Amino acid sequence: MSELKNKTIITVATTGAWPTKANNPNVPMTPEEISEDVYACWKAGAAIAHLHMRDDEGHGTMDKEKFRKTVELLRANHPDCDIILNMTTSGDIHADDTTRQIHLKELRPEMGSYDCGSMNWLHTSLFLNPPAFLEELGKNMQEWGVKPEIEAFDPGMIANAAYYLKKGVLKAPLHFQFCMGCANGIPGSLKNLIFMKETMESLCPGSTWSCFGVGHCALEMLYGAVALGGHIRVGMEDNVMYAKGVLAESNVQFVERARRVIEEYGKQVATPAEARGILGLK
Repeated sequence: MSELKNKTIITVATTGAWPTKANNPNVPMTPEEISEDVYACWKAGAAIAHLHMRDDEGHGTMDKEKFRKTVELLRANHPDCDIILNMTTSGDIHADDTTRQIHLKELRPEMGSYDCGSMNWLHTSLFLNPPAFLEELGKNMQEWGVKPEIEAFDPGMIANAAYYLKKGVLKAPLHFQFCMGCANGIPGSLKNLIFMKETMESLCPGSTWSCFGVGHCALEMLYGAVALGGHIRVGMEDNVMYAKGVLAESNVQFVERARRVIEEYGKQVATPAEARGILGLK
């Protein structure tokens, strides 16, 4: 593992559940667009693709057939692409417990999101992840061979993960995604990122972590993650703007910037094979 210590994983979150073509015409929305975007980001240096799907009207959906078609297109058109697929379990706040998981059971991606707590969402709705659902999802992911990416929007969710680890719902080593700057979550600042990291190290020692920043805190979180020895997530799920007043041209643009930051810092971008080693994937 020593040869992997200088490697930084780039995750690309291409689509998300909210941004539309009206926000940025370059957001990929269809399985065709998403699969081609994932391939381009892999070529640019992304080792993991975090996938959300949209229905035909552009709304977030947990439709397993949209996930299936995206994966089939990626594999058929680009058989050389070995990017790690990380599928969301929270792409539609109206989905039930079954539809949030069925695509993991049928498609068996290497990773899936595990949002470790409930919260108010964007000041308008509830993002519900009750204990019964989290226990069921954690046990199912173990059975299906899907590694949870524990999305933590505040320090309490790290404590929840520690509880589920002790209970056997989650299995070490854990991998966290610190979600910084989301509305109603922990604000995105270097001070808060350090606090999240130290909380994780105290409660869940031996875990790996990544982070992303929404909006104006995106670059601070990018630089902070690299400096603190973490991994990084970028993409239009989190930001449709590349800079203030400048729409992103593509997700590749975000990946390329992350790569430059990592390499300028004296680190190396992890390949998918190296990311599997870091995360303990088969």
